[in-house]
Amino acid sequence: MALPDRNLLGNQSSPYLLQHAENPVHWRPWSAEALAEAKSLNRPIILSVGYAACHWCHVMAHECFEDRDVADVMNRLFVNIKVDREERPDIDQIYMTALTAMGEQGGWPLTMFLTPDAKPFWGGTYFPKTPRFGRPGFVQVLNAIHAAWTDKRSELERSAEGLSAHVEKHLAPQAHDEPASRPPLHSMAQQIASLFDNNSGGLRGAPKFPNNPFLDLLWLDWLENGTTSHRDAVLLTLRHMLSGGIYDHVGGGLSRYSTDANWRVPHFEKMLYDNAQLVRLSCYAYAETGDRLFLHRVEETISWLLREMRVEGGGFASSLDADSEGEEGKFYLWTRAQIDDVLGDEANELLAVYQLAAPAEWEGDPILHRLGNQHTLEPEHEHRLQTLLERLQEARANRPPPGRDDKVLVDWNGMAIGALATAGRQFDRPDWISAATEAFRFVAESMEEGRLPHSIRAGKKLYPALASDYAAMISAAVALFQANQDEMLIRQAQQWAEMLDRWYVDETGTGYYLTASDSKDTPMRIRGDVDEAVPSATAQVITALVHLSSASGDHPLYEKAVQVAGAALGRAKSQPYGQAGIVHAAALAQQPMKLLMLDIGEPKIISVANQIPDPRRVDIVVGPEEGAAERQAGITIDRSIAGAWLCIGQRCLPPLRDPVTLDATLRSASTRNG
Repeated sequence: MALPDRNLLGNQSSPYLLQHAENPVHWRPWSAEALAEAKSLNRPIILSVGYAACHWCHVMAHECFEDRDVADVMNRLFVNIKVDREERPDIDQIYMTALTAMGEQGGWPLTMFLTPDAKPFWGGTYFPKTPRFGRPGFVQVLNAIHAAWTDKRSELERSAEGLSAHVEKHLAPQAHDEPASRPPLHSMAQQIASLFDNNSGGLRGAPKFPNNPFLDLLWLDWLENGTTSHRDAVLLTLRHMLSGGIYDHVGGGLSRYSTDANWRVPHFEKMLYDNAQLVRLSCYAYAETGDRLFLHRVEETISWLLREMRVEGGGFASSLDADSEGEEGKFYLWTRAQIDDVLGDEANELLAVYQLAAPAEWEGDPILHRLGNQHTLEPEHEHRLQTLLERLQEARANRPPPGRDDKVLVDWNGMAIGALATAGRQFDRPDWISAATEAFRFVAESMEEGRLPHSIRAGKKLYPALASDYAAMISAAVALFQANQDEMLIRQAQQWAEMLDRWYVDETGTGYYLTASDSKDTPMRIRGDVDEAVPSATAQVITALVHLSSASGDHPLYEKAVQVAGAALGRAKSQPYGQAGIVHAAALAQQPMKLLMLDIGEPKIISVANQIPDPRRVDIVVGPEEGAAERQAGITIDRSIAGAWLCIGQRCLPPLRDPVTLDATLRSASTRNG
């Protein structure tokens, strides 16, 4: 059946796709029907990939896709497909990998040209309508591609075949003959640390991204091997990010990246996944240092999440746009005069600690930061500054806000739930745990026939989920279980682990694909081994299975996690980048930690454990009768006296009978190297 000769995005749920529903371009959403149309018309495909918060996606849309002359060329010569990368990260990974294989720098918008059978042969990112920034105009590109397709089609098809084979080899590698047994945690951490900026943290140069998989790996190497320089690299990075312009000091929350090398000038979009990971890492940093900077940023960021990112029902929206009123960052920027208008004479008090930056590379109004005063002041002084910032926030609320992408992505929500549960335990905030519980319920109730969707919005759900969705929600269940000890969470997580095995396991039974076996419109099934701004799907699966096995006492599940980790490490040997997540997860699998606790009377032991979060550890409050977690650990618990039993890898320490000893043990080097 032929598709109608018009734009077909109007019935989609993705805010990004709906942004393009009125374009004169005859957009199709990615689907089997759109791919069949390209084959039937024998036309190449223009694939345009972006996301709702993307500034340059908006720029290209205004310049090209809203222009009728450009649209006429696109409609006459191509089949035009628009993809929300957050809804379809599998599609995005395939064609972004193809672009980088061509020697081009990746980014969004992603603009790819495909054969009618969806094989890539050329591409780029942003194109202006007319030549600018040293880039060809988009109409020039369209006509050149059409001419090449007409005159050199066989050559382009051969190139597309070779490029597709390269992508498949990279993203869907076969099982390695010799699975690795020991993750190269320390050596990889040393390699990463050698790339770090010793002054500002993060990788040297610009732009600067949080790069949480790298920070996680450095932190775990500190915990496992006592490498204080790696701990300090993480703390340096966090302190600069949380003091710089990349952090929203007025409203809370972190922007996606800094365009400069000093964390001053952000790219203003705010992503749920960045902020979930920021909360979790700041919890670790506060437990290690006691620096109240990290506590303040956890409180502020969670306040922002609950105030601006929650949707009806309790789930969390995906992102806030970089732009408002047609300008990047306008909602977040302040001139001195605007601050004076709000604070009057008290503006000097605020600006004695905070600075307004207007570096040469930035064309907008100044950016508020406190890089010159990163240290935390006396509590009374910080409280006073906070009241001034709250007045700025009240004034800012009257500005037109940036757009919000309110689709609920299951994997990103899993990360947010886990972060809220961890922070709620650490800082004794039952309201945060309640918010995590509400979001968990929202996602769990979205299931159909026991299967999760990937995206939820306006009553519409996108099925099937990705392996990362199941992994993130298993980890969320375990994190929330540690906060409330509700066994129903573990049973739900076990059901999700069964779904992983049913729909995502590979042919060898030692790994998982990113996409489900019944996904009908995926050009190739990829594994999801490569990190992006979050750890890879494979890394998330390994971590989830390790933690679930500890919480449930399911030793066969732990053995499976070890097998999956070994196979993933084997594949990682042939991959050039993006493997920090797998190494991190495999190190967790090699030596997981479990803490069983029994309080008699006032729960002091549990309180100590709550205040020292550790990515390796699962905490279990034992009940009146022996459970599976005890049997797996091979210990006998005397329930007549308070105590804690710490198991590291395959051995358990003697009972720890008082909070002081437990605190010292959890913080000491005795927890390293088993």
